[in-house]
Amino acid sequence: MTVAAELNQAVEQVKQQVIEWRRYLHQHPELSFHEEKTAQFIYDILSTFDNLELSRPTKNSVMARLIGSQPGKVLAMRADIDALAITEENTFDFISTNPGVMHACGHDGHTSMLLGTAKILSGMKDKIKGEVRFFFQHAEEIYPGGAEEMVQAGVMDGVDLVIGTHLWSTMEYGTIGICPGPMMAAPDTFWINVYGKGGHAALPHQTIDSIAIASQVVTNLQHIVSRTTDPLDNLVLSVTKFVGGTTHNVIPGAVEICGTVRSFDKELRETVPKLMERVIKGITEAHGATYEFTYEFGYRPVINDAEVTQLMEDVVVEALGAEWVDHMRPTMGGEDFSAFQQKAPGCFFYVGAGNKEKGITYPHHHPRFTIDEDALAVGVKMFVHAARKIVMEVE
Repeated sequence: MTVAAELNQAVEQVKQQVIEWRRYLHQHPELSFHEEKTAQFIYDILSTFDNLELSRPTKNSVMARLIGSQPGKVLAMRADIDALAITEENTFDFISTNPGVMHACGHDGHTSMLLGTAKILSGMKDKIKGEVRFFFQHAEEIYPGGAEEMVQAGVMDGVDLVIGTHLWSTMEYGTIGICPGPMMAAPDTFWINVYGKGGHAALPHQTIDSIAIASQVVTNLQHIVSRTTDPLDNLVLSVTKFVGGTTHNVIPGAVEICGTVRSFDKELRETVPKLMERVIKGITEAHGATYEFTYEFGYRPVINDAEVTQLMEDVVVEALGAEWVDHMRPTMGGEDFSAFQQKAPGCFFYVGAGNKEKGITYPHHHPRFTIDEDALAVGVKMFVHAARKIVMEVE
């Protein structure tokens, strides 16, 4: 039996266990930076596998090292383990038992897939040339993120290449999303407070209307994308929060605005807050108001290495078939997998997990989000065949 055939057989054997792990994790979600029980669950399962060296790089993360019988490359694989502050509205029998917390982004699936991968590969130590590192990363959902903490703890020392995946419910089961170069944007956050002078709504001339001024700020911020930057640049500026006032007959003295900026280009990213403040300052001063402006740079953009991405496309073709490849466009979503890519070339790819026939169509971060569990075996197969291609003896 070839190594490829042996791996495929092993994936089938572990498939049901991976589903059971996913369902347990789905029932017991924990928020970012609070994944104590989740990390212990992962550690305890990994402890039952042979040939793994386990450690806790940070309080809520786990790393397993599988060192092969011969020297070679060091391949890192990553799964995120945290959940979201969402009240689940699904009705299946393994919904969250933690009120107000839900795995609404597929991280339970990512974790179970990497556990299945570790189980398979840990039994093939004699075939491995080099090392496989399994990262179970906390706090992907909240900046500054767990990836950066793990990197600072040294998990990427000596790593030659790193791969990670995301189950994607808006992509049909049966596809693997591959995207060389820029794939996911840098997600930055801003806060603006506009301060005017409150008063009676019937006497607006005695006020400095923070609502009217802040509305102009929102409208004119859109000109940064449409009229200030190159239309060929990828840039999103979205205002997502506008809070002001308490009742119908009072003009409030202040308005709070919040939102996000998404970009790929480093120079453009650094320029945007300057352009924003120019707009905010000009409008507020013109109307006698004042402002506070805070801008926080989030995760770096996910930039897939061309060679590693081609390697992963080859894995798709060899392990699943060319018809599974989806040459997807970049997305303006953000991911802290980018922290690992600062230390070694890497590839982040999507595994289609939606299924219209099964009614699995809800987007990520929705209270009825779920995945087609058949996609879990596909993710495991991608990981183990990537290991075969990078750190195993060729048949």
